[in-house]
Amino acid sequence: MNNRNQGLFIVLLIGAGIIILLGKLGVFAFLGRAFWPLLILLPGIILQLAYFSRSISSYWLIPAGMLTVYGVLFFLCNTWGWGLMDVLWPLFIGGVALGLYEYYTMSPVRLDQRIGWVSLLLGALTIVLLLVNLLGSALLYVIAIALIVAAIWLFLGQNKSGRMRR
Repeated sequence: MNNRNQGLFIVLLIGAGIIILLGKLGVFAFLGRAFWPLLILLPGIILQLAYFSRSISSYWLIPAGMLTVYGVLFFLCNTWGWGLMDVLWPLFIGGVALGLYEYYTMSPVRLDQRIGWVSLLLGALTIVLLLVNLLGSALLYVIAIALIVAAIWLFLGQNKSGRMRR
């Protein structure tokens, strides 16, 4: 064995030893536990980039939007605790909404407008459900205050119009 091959062999042995040592120390298990949502997020981003480079058709934007939203959702929950899923579960609906919206707006052919309306409806539903989850019982206070303000506004408007009629 010449010196060059012997040096390469030594480097490979050292590299294999380091990989085995890191595996036994749990580094790879930690990386797998911490970064598995990237296995969902990266395909979504790759599909988006592939569409914008004109490599794939626009209907691939539907799973691209869904995978991107789900990857971000899982990354947030994996990082800050799965208790967040109690509040953020409407993002599953939002992923479908984003995928359909991207498909509708980016498609080179004229699509049925119902796809756009469904995407907007699902997006609005996502926002409403997120607000309900985030505000919780405080939402009832907001609704009560809004009703009181609306009643006062109607009352004052009726008095002004009642005075003007006389």
